[in-house]
Amino acid sequence: MPGNVLSVGATVMCMHGGQAQPAVPFPRVTVSGQPVVTQSGPYVVAGCGLTGSPAPPCVTAQWITGAVRVTAGGVPLLLQDSQAICTASGTPLQIVLTQLRVQAQ
Repeated sequence: MPGNVLSVGATVMCMHGGQAQPAVPFPRVTVSGQPVVTQSGPYVVAGCGLTGSPAPPCVTAQWITGAVRVTAGGVPLLLQDSQAICTASGTPLQIVLTQLRVQAQ
């Protein structure tokens, strides 16, 4: 099913309110003037609400699903329905807001 392509301007959060940003965007492909994000690049989480007891806060996240038909540099793009797991807490990321012009599958 097609979904909106993620760019660096997308709002992505951990389940505890922390802001997540891509550590390695793909600058050679842009959507609305912003670099897209591929599945291989990790996200860095800042401001996670977990305090460390009993669970450690979210620090990074790795994507486990991406586009099946569209790639950038040979790596699947991230879509609005892509799934990620946060390191330490094991909880998913939430994609809250993304651009609406470009969709992929």
